[in-house]
Amino acid sequence: MPDTPPLARRTAAEGIGSFFLFACVIGSGVMAQALSGGNDGVALLANTIATGAILFVLITMLGPVSGAHFNPAVTLAFALRREMAWLDAGAYVVAQLAFGIFGAWAAHLMFDLPILQFSTKARTGLGQWTAEFVATFGLVLTILGTARYKPQAVAASVGLYITAAYWFTSSTSFANPAITVVRGLSNTFAGIAPHDVPMFVVAQFAGAIAATAIASTLFGEPFGPSAISPSAPES
Repeated sequence: MPDTPPLARRTAAEGIGSFFLFACVIGSGVMAQALSGGNDGVALLANTIATGAILFVLITMLGPVSGAHFNPAVTLAFALRREMAWLDAGAYVVAQLAFGIFGAWAAHLMFDLPILQFSTKARTGLGQWTAEFVATFGLVLTILGTARYKPQAVAASVGLYITAAYWFTSSTSFANPAITVVRGLSNTFAGIAPHDVPMFVVAQFAGAIAATAIASTLFGEPFGPSAISPSAPES
């Protein structure tokens, strides 16, 4: 097994991955809305396909470097499991959020939109909060279970899970505190009003903590090196 890359390389990978993931989520939403002729179902389908595809690519490419979290909820799960240091986890989260904002701004720039903006799209209520708990719970469980039993399939599993969760959750499965914050800075198809962000984030972290707790019982311990751990090679 190769040595774990230095923290600087890992955080750079997290930043680059978050940039492209967040730019894809927002940019594909803008493109989908522009080309769908007002059909929100078609727009959501296009947004879904693009997001699932970019997740597969980014996890395959950057997983061997940083673990390809791109998500504070996933990073929290690995920190809680003591598979990464809390200091490293903090650096990951800063990179995810900062470069994710750059990704949103890049999407705005590419589509000739105001770079600085705030969403006005309301996303709130018990149903959507529950959806974010379920979506994040399922995502973290998918990662931990697949990494335990079939690490070479993590990229496909995550991409397919998010593709499905866009459609079976009422919130369209943000499942990521950083991207939730960043979507608040984009008044586009993928946006969320900033005042609705905190409860989404609370639900997401709660789902991640619950999934982490259950994973140890469900999948057993000890867990071997995972495909989403920065020290593990991609098979």
